[in-house]
Amino acid sequence: MRSQRLNPLLKVVQERQDSVARELAERDRALAEQQARLDALQRYAAEYATPTATVTHPALLANRLAFRERLDAAVVEQSRVVDHSRLSCDVERARLMLASRDTHVLEKLAASYRAEEVRHGERLGQRELDDLGARRARERLAADAEPEA
Repeated sequence: MRSQRLNPLLKVVQERQDSVARELAERDRALAEQQARLDALQRYAAEYATPTATVTHPALLANRLAFRERLDAAVVEQSRVVDHSRLSCDVERARLMLASRDTHVLEKLAASYRAEEVRHGERLGQRELDDLGARRARERLAADAEPEA
């Protein structure tokens, strides 16, 4: 049967779809972690940007400014990491859509083959019933046509 011949292929395609879905989930998790790090850095930078007391010593002021620059650079770098993770998620999401489409197409094809096999079986069954009915009708006609003894 054609529908059963598709089963191994359908299984492979479904496993591929599951694998891509797992990869997407992993990338979504990584994106969430990266976004949480960025949010934490941004909060810390915002807190550090508000002056708690006026710094009058030039060395302390220079240290504070250098730290703010490093913190701002870390925020920019983490933003790049988040953007890259987001793009990676988008790529996996597209792969999942393609894998899902492939699975759906094969499932529809298998269902179509199964329906055709059922229709074919019904036609064969009906043909057998028709042949049986015709045979019985011929036998009755032959029995009716025989001279009575």
